[in-house]
Amino acid sequence: MHYNQPVNIRKATQSYEAWLATRLTIVPEDLREKHALMKESVFAFLRATFYRWCQLWPEACEDENQAPAVLAVGDLHVENFGTWRDSEGRLVWGINDFDEAAMMPYTIDLVRVAASAHLAIDIGHLKIEHREACEAIASGYKEGLEASGQPWVLAERHVWLRELVDLRDPVGFWQKLNGLPDVQGRVPKEAKRSLERLLPGKNLPHRIVHRVAGLGSRGRERYVAIAEHAGAHVCREAKALAPSAWLWAQGKENSNRIRYQEALDIAVRALDPCVHIRNGWIVRRLAPDCTRVEIEKTPRDKDKAKLLHAMGWEIANLHLGSGRTRDILRDLTARDRHWLHSAAARMVKATTADWEEWRAASRPKAKKAGTA
Repeated sequence: MHYNQPVNIRKATQSYEAWLATRLTIVPEDLREKHALMKESVFAFLRATFYRWCQLWPEACEDENQAPAVLAVGDLHVENFGTWRDSEGRLVWGINDFDEAAMMPYTIDLVRVAASAHLAIDIGHLKIEHREACEAIASGYKEGLEASGQPWVLAERHVWLRELVDLRDPVGFWQKLNGLPDVQGRVPKEAKRSLERLLPGKNLPHRIVHRVAGLGSRGRERYVAIAEHAGAHVCREAKALAPSAWLWAQGKENSNRIRYQEALDIAVRALDPCVHIRNGWIVRRLAPDCTRVEIEKTPRDKDKAKLLHAMGWEIANLHLGSGRTRDILRDLTARDRHWLHSAAARMVKATTADWEEWRAASRPKAKKAGTA
């Protein structure tokens, strides 16, 4: 029995955000902006509402919910993949956000990526059939498990993927960051210390700005330290972390466990040396080559199936760390060929219904006749 059973989307959002506010400091204006963005498209709504997905999942995907549990990403979608530099300076591609990591059925990551692919197809960001997209994700995942994983280092291999990655323009990137105003209020001590420790020079002069980004984590504190080092700009970001919404939905509301670092540690991964978890904050390097890959900006539609296949493989890179490979492969073998497409379609239907309800509740109420 799940403690936080599905209610309407408004009440679910109020309940989750009240719980979240007991774990970290909410930035009200950023949260209001998130609520507005949730109206814009069902794809944006999906990205912003992992807490609601956790409530809908056990009912919409009852069979998939019984699958072997692993340390999973949870809040996964086709735009939760990006690039970073490893300790050798090589460009690496993979999952770039583990905010909601928790022990969950392995199926949840696959279905959520597949559901987001369904939605991206529907709005024209992916030119591929729904079933083909799901088959690419599922086959990539299975192959990744069977091969014991492999990081996606974009060097002499995976040239096709390197060509799909649209790195940000450095000039525009720094203009945007430098245009942010300095933080006027108090910066939390742990965030400030962590930012200063991760900058490349000791006692490097810097300024700290407030950054608004993402959708699922919008409303949380984000601070960016900007400095000049060796003739060019550098910056580091600190973002507040909280326990996974999965714990809230499961009724484990008193748990304070954050598993971001554990996910990094157990995954088959070429690690980013500039990512650190410190006392409830994730601190990392921001740069034009450390970026989220936006699916609609990736060229060459003929390679989108390969990209989805790579996403499935990268999910396997994380799940391998939980030591459940045999159990997962046994479970996969027992499933119908089109199970992923079917489960994704059910979650899209449930999410779309919520989105429509959210939009309807957000519309201004019409004035009654005869009122001023």
